Amino acid sequence: MAAYKYLFDIDSPADLRRLPESSLRDVAAEVREYLIDVITQVGGHFGAGLGVVELTVALHYVFDTPRDRIIFDTGHQGYPHKILTGRRDALPTIRQLGGLSGFLKRSESPYDVFGAGHASTSISAALGIAIARDLKGEDFKVIAVIGDGAMTGGLAYEAMNNCGVQKRNIIVILNDNNMSIAPNVWAISNYFTEIFTTPTALKLRQQFKEIASQAGPIGDRIRFLFGRIEDGFKAVLTPGMLFESLGFKYFGPINGHNIGQLVRILRHIKDLPGPILLHVRTQKGKGYKPAESDKQFLHAIGKVDKLTGKAIAAPTTHAPPPTYQKVFGEALREIMRENPRVVGITAAMPDGTGLDIVQKEFPDRVFDVGIAEGHAVTSAAGMATEGIIPVCAIYSTFLQRAFDMIVHDVALQHLHVVFALDRAGLVGADGPTHHGVLDLAYMRIIPGSVVMAPKDEQELRDMLYSAIYAYTSGPVSLRYPRGNAVGVPLRPMQILPLGKGELLREGTHIALVAVGPVVYRALQAAELLHKHYGINAAVVNARFVKPLDEELLCSIAQATQHVMTIEDGQIAGGFGSAVAELFAQRQIYSVRLKIHGIGDHFVEHGTQEELYRLLALDADGIAQTALDFLASAQATHIAPGNYSNRL
Repeated sequence: MAAYKYLFDIDSPADLRRLPESSLRDVAAEVREYLIDVITQVGGHFGAGLGVVELTVALHYVFDTPRDRIIFDTGHQGYPHKILTGRRDALPTIRQLGGLSGFLKRSESPYDVFGAGHASTSISAALGIAIARDLKGEDFKVIAVIGDGAMTGGLAYEAMNNCGVQKRNIIVILNDNNMSIAPNVWAISNYFTEIFTTPTALKLRQQFKEIASQAGPIGDRIRFLFGRIEDGFKAVLTPGMLFESLGFKYFGPINGHNIGQLVRILRHIKDLPGPILLHVRTQKGKGYKPAESDKQFLHAIGKVDKLTGKAIAAPTTHAPPPTYQKVFGEALREIMRENPRVVGITAAMPDGTGLDIVQKEFPDRVFDVGIAEGHAVTSAAGMATEGIIPVCAIYSTFLQRAFDMIVHDVALQHLHVVFALDRAGLVGADGPTHHGVLDLAYMRIIPGSVVMAPKDEQELRDMLYSAIYAYTSGPVSLRYPRGNAVGVPLRPMQILPLGKGELLREGTHIALVAVGPVVYRALQAAELLHKHYGINAAVVNARFVKPLDEELLCSIAQATQHVMTIEDGQIAGGFGSAVAELFAQRQIYSVRLKIHGIGDHFVEHGTQEELYRLLALDADGIAQTALDFLASAQATHIAPGNYSNRL
């Protein structure tokens, strides 16, 4: 690890502010070096943080944090902020069980003003904080830092529009790191930004307007012409007219890696009235050559060799199964080859969802709408009205943002739209903002919907095929987890009978009724129960959360009298709740039912296996839960106890 002159004496931004401004360039270099040292060893979101090192140092140097509030959008950019706000030594624990969150989190630090894992929220939150400040008669600065990727989300523009109406004192810093907004003439725009933001220029501008306002009609004309000239400069030299039209005073773009200029500009604008937007140009992955030259490093990485940037693979004796994302992408490509009416839609995640596989072959039939899940769903509904079959591949946690569109624009009109809910269940290190544990509940309550969850990759293929060709009267969702599939051999896709599950293992003492990736864990649990206790457990792969296989579930319940449902989602409103509703409607009151899933709490971050174990959703945990359930029912003479310790 490199030698550090300043970094290990900075335990808070107050320590940073005691340093001379001349040292900030070295501080930024040390923050970047430390970030590279740590994240190449433990993995994490990488490129965005490297790109905002100078900006983060400058913000904490100029503003009186935590009294002044800085809100970082999504939190991908937040690693340098964590380093400077007392969490430097804990950075090696980031995204690990019991360690630092990969995002900003209010419970983790008073410097984390607003938590976020989903994009485009920072300006809305900042405006709310500014309104609360003014209502309480307090005096502090509010700064939102938003990346240009998050600016593809409509929420950001809703907030900016309201900022223009509210005219609160708020600063929005646009971190533009991929030139997606507009080209500009760098030297000239930097020069004019320096001029426009100096106190002298601002004072002269205000005095000119005051003099002109006292000169009657001629003054009005002069003021109008002055404004047109100023706007003309900005229109030609900067991309700021959009923001000016929304009511912001726009400054920039400036070099986000010139820390001296950043400090000067921030000092110039910090006390200006009204909403301010500072446009800062940065480079993702700045200072780490592999990240600068290879796009795979521009978002997140696992453990890599620091010198080469190449991933450090865990030793293995055989090739792992394909990921569910790869299986999905290849299956959809296969279907699209035979059916020109099928298209793919994603919200800024073609690589993550596997749609990049399809996009390479069918670039005109895969639509990346940006961080705009609501638009993705409603545009899919529009396509469906014209006979197109859209497949929306969206992370489960992000589809929550489009719930009204699913109900109002798809289901209410009985439109055939397929929702591929990627990253369903427990995603692991990204934690509560990214777990997909609410989807079974929020999708199954929609009238006319079909909700499925495959136990393995072949079933995923069959469900996708069935969703496109057989279940065509409304919204259809299939949800599948992050990571590697089971490894079953693949065969041609076929249609699954609607609402039909399968009995995988016969048994008489208890029925383990599982859905999705926990089906195989239920099978393993059944083997453990039989091996260690002679308990004969039936195992059912439900396949469908809606419609349920009512006959199979009722018959297995009557046969065993003890049913335990298993799901990797919230219990409230989920699969087990659906089974309970079925038994109540059928007046099956003699059967004891145990619903096993995630309780009324948010699940923190850790590896997927760690989280499954903590929630008793691994094979041992399922077996222990079943054992205790049977014992509590006095169905056997086995006393409740720690099952896993007896193995």
